[in-house]
Amino acid sequence: MGNLNIKNDLFGGFTAGIVTLPLALAFGLQSGLGPVSGLYCAIFLGSIAVIFGGTKTLISTPTGPMTVVAALTVAQAISHFGSLELALGTILAIFILAGAIQIAFGLFKLGNNVKFIPYPVLSGFMTGIGIILIIFEIYPLVGLQGPKTIAGVLSGLRQDLFNMNWQALVLGSATLVILYIAPKITRAIPPTLLALVICTSIALIVKMEVPFIGEVPQGLPDLQLGSLLDLHFSEPWFIISSALTLGALGCIDTLLTAVIVDKITQTKHESNRELIGQGLGNMASALFGGLPGAGTTMSSIVNVKAGGRSRLSGVISSVFLLAVLLGLGTYAQYIPIPVLAGILIGVGLDIIDYNGLKEVTRVSRAEAMILFVVLAMTVFVDLIAAVGTGMTLSVFVFMKKMSAIGEESIDIFPLSKLKVRKPCDLKEEFILPTDLLSQVYIKTFSGPVFFGFSQFLIDSLKQLPSVKVIIFEMNRVPYLDQSAAHALKLLFENLQNNGIRVLLANLDEEPRKMLHAVNVIPNLIKEDQVFDDIFDCVKNLEEEFVLHKI
Repeated sequence: MGNLNIKNDLFGGFTAGIVTLPLALAFGLQSGLGPVSGLYCAIFLGSIAVIFGGTKTLISTPTGPMTVVAALTVAQAISHFGSLELALGTILAIFILAGAIQIAFGLFKLGNNVKFIPYPVLSGFMTGIGIILIIFEIYPLVGLQGPKTIAGVLSGLRQDLFNMNWQALVLGSATLVILYIAPKITRAIPPTLLALVICTSIALIVKMEVPFIGEVPQGLPDLQLGSLLDLHFSEPWFIISSALTLGALGCIDTLLTAVIVDKITQTKHESNRELIGQGLGNMASALFGGLPGAGTTMSSIVNVKAGGRSRLSGVISSVFLLAVLLGLGTYAQYIPIPVLAGILIGVGLDIIDYNGLKEVTRVSRAEAMILFVVLAMTVFVDLIAAVGTGMTLSVFVFMKKMSAIGEESIDIFPLSKLKVRKPCDLKEEFILPTDLLSQVYIKTFSGPVFFGFSQFLIDSLKQLPSVKVIIFEMNRVPYLDQSAAHALKLLFENLQNNGIRVLLANLDEEPRKMLHAVNVIPNLIKEDQVFDDIFDCVKNLEEEFVLHKI
């Protein structure tokens, strides 16, 4: 059984490595650091993350979302410092800091929090990433050197497309066709590898005049300590914000892929350990001039379906890529750039969440609006701002819905309508006289009480008839936030100033703690005004009536 597992892991890792090869080269080229930077990432991140991470069969490489952000970071740094050579230290420092942020997320146990990202936010974000990836590859697809910003690409297309290289367009289009036809013909060969081999061969045999990758460094990569020593701190906010974006995105990208792998292998990953492994891998990749990356869905699924079931398969994938790297330069220089552009456009099309886009007409307008706001901000503004705005809008939408539900669940009625008695209570009628029963009201709550309907608590009692006592019955309130507690405090003060007595019943531990924290209990509401049960509260009123206290 052990030999069988090793055999399957070897085959799974080898297959995943083959799938990763063209993607790593393509992502490296798109990033602006060169094709080999993608391979460095797949080698260092892939091996370290799988050894120290929390998902045994996860293959980590450059990914579409991470490369989009890395490419924007590289472009901004070059724009600021004037050249890649001068900006390299800052770029690599950002990548290293992004890895450190991932480690911090893991150490602080934030790995499980990805489940709190609402679907519209995630859908809009991923679709936006896919669109960015496609837009940036339009120029390379037609054999042109493209601008480094979305605005530059979109504004220049109308004029620059007249200068396109038609052979490059044909070659890139053929790559896309193969990517989508190949799986229908055979699944024995990964479509990306098949497209790469066929289209590269055509370009060389026909001697097409298209741009090629060019010379790729051979041998083991060097530590980039010299570049890091030239780090410039003139733009600290740029370094911090870029690293936060990459670190947070890497966490999300990886953990979502880990969930997909769990479903296939029927296992459960360790989220926080995975983030630590990813952080270590990204830091190592950056030290050798590689891109930051994350867990990759395509390569991971290929690994699992080919038989990979242990960490060995991920190591094998990285070793295979290292072996290729050592003899790659001679052949990789002949890979046409339009072919890699076609591969990346295919990746971009796969990233787009078509299901989320289809559902916008069937979900609420608010959720559809959140998706489109996040999508637009992802493409045209900033990725972190997009997610932050989406999360904020989602919170407001959620609070509004919960407030509406909470307002509907709040009820107020006279004590005379309270018909249910304790089983041990043999009395069938209240001792209190009818006229007094109509002056004792019960206000009931259901569900959490929070700031969303604090004002409603105050407004709901403004139209009350003349009453002497109000019992706040809270047995279905598991949570009371600080805003609602202050609203209750103002409400209680107002009632007592108007000669209305306030009693509390069925108060759970958490709401009681909050009322203590804001000095409602015992400063405003004394302990003898708080009852464990509403019937104890009524019984107390009856005893006071007998003693002529009310």
